[in-house]
This record gives sequence, C-alpha cells and structure tokens, in this order.
Amino acid sequence: MKYRDYYETLGVARDASAADIKKAYRKLAHQFHPDVSKEKDAEEKFKDVAEAYATLKDPDKRAAYDQLGRHSQGESFTPPPEWEQHFAQSFGDSFGGSGANFQDVDLSDLFAAFGGGGRGRGRSRPSAWPGQDFEVNAPITLEQIHAGSEVDIELTVPEVGADGMPHRVNKTFRVRVPKGAEDGQRLRLAGKGGPGQGGGPNGDLYLVLSVVPHPLYRVSGRDLSIDLPLAPWEAVLGATVEVPTLGGTVEMNVPAGTAAGRRLRLSKRGLPSAKGDPGDLYATVRIEVPSDPGATERGLYQQLKDASSFDPRARFSKGG
Repeated sequence: MKYRDYYETLGVARDASAADIKKAYRKLAHQFHPDVSKEKDAEEKFKDVAEAYATLKDPDKRAAYDQLGRHSQGESFTPPPEWEQHFAQSFGDSFGGSGANFQDVDLSDLFAAFGGGGRGRGRSRPSAWPGQDFEVNAPITLEQIHAGSEVDIELTVPEVGADGMPHRVNKTFRVRVPKGAEDGQRLRLAGKGGPGQGGGPNGDLYLVLSVVPHPLYRVSGRDLSIDLPLAPWEAVLGATVEVPTLGGTVEMNVPAGTAAGRRLRLSKRGLPSAKGDPGDLYATVRIEVPSDPGATERGLYQQLKDASSFDPRARFSKGG
C-alpha cells in the first residue's frame, strides 16, 4: 500500500483542529478546482485535496487513519493486520488508490470555498455559482474574413459528471465569423463556457480571432499586398495580366516600361470593414527571367544585347 499523507496534502499539522482542516480544504479547493485553476495538473490536485478532506473531516476515519502512524508521502508500507481487519473497509478504494469518493465531501464546504453561503446537507442551499468564462484562439483565413463564414471550433472543457467528480470533455462549437472581422477581435458565445453550479448560470466562451498567414497576400490594415511576377518583355512592352484577389481573378493593365518594385493598385480589392468599405490590393512588380532558356531564346537575347544601348548601371559612372 502507498502511504498518502493527508495532513501534508492539506498543509496542516497533525493536531490541527476540525476548523483548521475545513479552512485549509476550502482554500485549496478554490485554488485547484478545474473550473478556476490554470495549472495543468489542477484536476489531480483537486482530487487529492478532496480525498484528504473526506478522511480528516470525519472523526472516526481520522482516528483510524492516525493509527497508521507517520510515513513519507508515497512510501510503501503494510498496515497492521488488525487495522485492515477493522478499518480498511471504511476507506474503500480511496486510500492509497484511485481517489476519494466525492460524495463524502459536503457540497456546502465546496461552495463555501467560492464564497457560497451553504451550511450543509438538509439546511440552507449553497449559493449559485456561475460557470467559468473561457477564452481561446480561433484561427481564421483571409477568405473567411472577406466573405464571412461559419467555422468549427474544438475545445476541451471541464464538466462535473454524474459521480460528482470533475472531468474534461471535447466539444465543437460552430461560430459565424462576421464579414470584415479583424485580427485579435473577440467574439462572445453566451452560455457556452463552464457549467454553473448550484443553479448558477453557465459561463461564456470568448473566441479571439487569429488571422492565419496567407501564401500570397500580406496584410496592412484593410489593404493587401501581393508580389506580381512579370517577364522582361511584359515589363518593357506593357501587358494585360491576371491577378488573383479574394473575390476572384481580375485583369490588370501593366504600363510599358514598368520597373521592378513598382506598386500597381487595384482599388477596393482588399479586405472589407465591418461597414463593408473595402481596402485596396497593391501588386508589387518583380521581374522574372527564364532560368534555363533554349537556344532560340538565347539567340534572341543576344540580338537584343547587340542592338540595345541601354545601360542599367549608368548612374554608377556618375557617382550615383
């Protein structure tokens, strides 16, 4: 059997009074309750605290527990034969095993840890305890912002089961992303947070929208930017090229003599605002050259070189 030091779990002395034990339990129950605590192992600690309190609050169980003597937390030991014969059954599977029966903990003690006013079974009912609010990041795409759409959000939330013990369940929420939503915007789903206790209302679920990086577009407020690759002859002679936008492909006129780095503007092709006013899309020109030209292409480029007097580095000789 593994020894569980219930006094150490509650942080009280072995001669602590019943009032001190109750006070310690209420403090730790509030600290580690899964609907409140942010610690990753809060649920296990909450169960350990509940198990310790279920034993030490009962005078008979506490007396039987004290007969085991003192051992280190987690130490393997063998109880005296007479102890197992007379007392082990009253502890059931809880001691040294799978945790206390939550029903052994008076709910008024638990609610009192959260400021409730209950006084115990058969007396006044514990005060209503509202559920916890949750806040999670919700990734969204530029396409979803542009059109407005529904997204499914998966979330793991704590619930209290039929056995009275907290556990975690997976839930999926369908959320409508409004057209023109912004990065960092919070959406509230009323009543979709943690469950209320004692007749209290459920908490709320807050989604913080996080825009997923796009493979084509860069975002600046409501404006979008995109790189526009052009062939050398398109930049020199001018061309009409197709440019992708969030609303579909459109044609753009490229003026003759367009240099690399020039920004061409497509009006109202950016992201919409909540009122529907869209930003603009800016296409930044990049000149692309063939990486492996064939013999005919190389010959034509050689002819162009021989015929042209253009010097792209002429300003170097003039000192800039």
